[in-house]
Amino acid sequence: MTIDLQRCTGCYGCVMACKQEHSTPSGIHFRRMMFEEVGEYPKAKRIHAPVQCNHCAEPPCVPVCPTKATYKRADGLVLVDADICIGCGYCMTSCPYEHRHFVGDKLEHFDEGLTPHELKGGEAGHDWDSKRDTVVKCTFCQHRLDKAKETGLTPGVDREVTPACVNTCPSNAMEFGDLDDPNSPISRLIEARQGFPLLPEAGTKPSIFYLPGDTTPGSD
Repeated sequence: MTIDLQRCTGCYGCVMACKQEHSTPSGIHFRRMMFEEVGEYPKAKRIHAPVQCNHCAEPPCVPVCPTKATYKRADGLVLVDADICIGCGYCMTSCPYEHRHFVGDKLEHFDEGLTPHELKGGEAGHDWDSKRDTVVKCTFCQHRLDKAKETGLTPGVDREVTPACVNTCPSNAMEFGDLDDPNSPISRLIEARQGFPLLPEAGTKPSIFYLPGDTTPGSD
C-alpha cells in the first residue's frame, strides 16, 4: 500500500471506513490519524498521516507469539488466529508501530447495548464476542482480498477486492497492489516518488510506503 502525503487531507474518511467495515469494539481502531507539528512559529506546520498495521515482511509479532496465533500468509498478510490466541500481549509489546489491540469486555459503544451493525461484526462479519481476551489488528480487509481468488478480480483495481480504506479516500491518496512484482504499478510508484516506510530502523520491512508531501519545516 502507498499513502500519498501530498494528496491526503487528513479527513478521517479512511478511519471511518475502516470502523464501518470492521465494526471494531469500543476503543479499538485498526486505523487512525497521526498528527505532528514541525518547524517554529511563525512558520510552524501541522503534518498528518494515517497509520495502521504495516503487515511487515519481517514481522516481530510473529516469532514472539507463544501459541503461533500470529502468522504470516504466503501473500504477505500478517493475521491472528483468535481460536488459539491467549491474549498474552507479547505481540503488542513487540510491535514498534503499536497497532495491536486487546479485546476486553466492553464491545459496545452505547449504554443501550450492541447495535445491529455491531452484532453483525461490520461488513467483515467479525464475531467479536468470540475474540474477547485476544489481540486483534488490521487485516488489510482479508475478507475482501480472499474474494479475489474466487472471482479473478484484482486487488487495488477492482473495488470489491480492495481494502475499504483505499476505496473510500476522496482524494485518491492510497494505492494497493503487489509489492513483490517490481514492475507492478505500485512498485513503480514507490520508486518514482521515493516512497519510504515508517521506522525503517526497526528492520521490519513494512508493506506500507508513504509518498513524500510538503512537510518541509517552515515552508509555505
